[in-house]
Amino acid sequence: MTASPDAQTPSSEVAQAETPAPAETAAHRDEERAEGGAAAWTATPESPEGPEGATPGLPYGMPGKPLSRGPFLFGLVGGLGVLTAIAIGQLITSSLSVIILIVVAMFLAAGLNPAVEALQRRGMKRRTSISIVFAGVIVMFVLFGLAIVPPVSQESADFIAAVPGYFDQLTANPTLRQLDSDYQLLPKLAAFVTDTLAPSLASGVVGAGLVVLDGVFTGVTLLVLMLYFLGSLHTIKEYFLKLVPASRRSRTAAITEEILTGIGGYVAGNVLISVIAGALSWAFLTFAGARYALALALVIALTDLIPLVGATIGAVLVSGVAFLQSVPLGIACAIFFVIYQQVENYLIYPRVMKRSVDVAPAVTVIAALFGGALLGIVGALLAIPVAAAIALIIREVVLPRQARS
Repeated sequence: MTASPDAQTPSSEVAQAETPAPAETAAHRDEERAEGGAAAWTATPESPEGPEGATPGLPYGMPGKPLSRGPFLFGLVGGLGVLTAIAIGQLITSSLSVIILIVVAMFLAAGLNPAVEALQRRGMKRRTSISIVFAGVIVMFVLFGLAIVPPVSQESADFIAAVPGYFDQLTANPTLRQLDSDYQLLPKLAAFVTDTLAPSLASGVVGAGLVVLDGVFTGVTLLVLMLYFLGSLHTIKEYFLKLVPASRRSRTAAITEEILTGIGGYVAGNVLISVIAGALSWAFLTFAGARYALALALVIALTDLIPLVGATIGAVLVSGVAFLQSVPLGIACAIFFVIYQQVENYLIYPRVMKRSVDVAPAVTVIAALFGGALLGIVGALLAIPVAAAIALIIREVVLPRQARS
């Protein structure tokens, strides 16, 4: 029987039918390059170098190995990463004062927010409540300045007016006259005052003026930032909550609200304790007959805001000023402040702070020490609410997750 031509197809013809034409291969490679980038060249027995004109748009042939796999590009990217990290570190270091100012303004805004919300609950609009609270802060700053600046100015003027009298008393002293005749002390003293002391005092006055101007500028900037953050606190909070996954947003919002409430309670409690300290100090100093009792009481109230060491610093300063007035007054002030600090530490502070921050006493001391070592007074002020926030996150997030694992 003679087989039909269709049944007698040679194997070579089958292989040739299964192998795509060169044009089809080139088109397939073009499609692969369009979809996934440059692919490796596949040589064929018919065209080991590729058919002529098979790569339109690539007159120099197929691209080679990607540079991302080479050591040069890896080292270049790594070096750029290191340089970027160094630049970011230098940027943070150079702008650390601005960052601290922003953090303090946000901290104060969160602390004043409960007062604003309390006024809102009485039927006031938020803008009106913010205006009232901010006006109260401005009035406190003005009263503090009016209480501190006049005594300091008066004491400075009295000292300057008394300097010629002190000089006349020294020159009238017999012993000093004898020493001056033997060693020419007065001409040397006059030369020292003219050549060394006067330029130093002049530069010191200029430097003190610059420090005062810088402090005023910083205070105004702090007040403006605090007003801005206080007005847009809810907007900022909602914006940051949008960065949290939707499945965890409600829980994160609850924890954030608890943290802000704790910060507000801490600021309000700390201010209340300082007001109590200042009021009792003013009453005692007035009763004891101390000069500038209101100014000294404001010093006590201001330093009492600093955790751990603030009350002691204020007591030492005020007692020292009292000793300059009279020794019995200084001793009475020292006794009063020692007794008051014990009352504040064991009676006033625990009752005021028990509803604001839930932090163990040992953690409070450690946090204040670390904060003071890192950022000074600002760090000590921020350390306790930050420690309370960390403790809340550990209690509500970390510990439940460890219990489930």
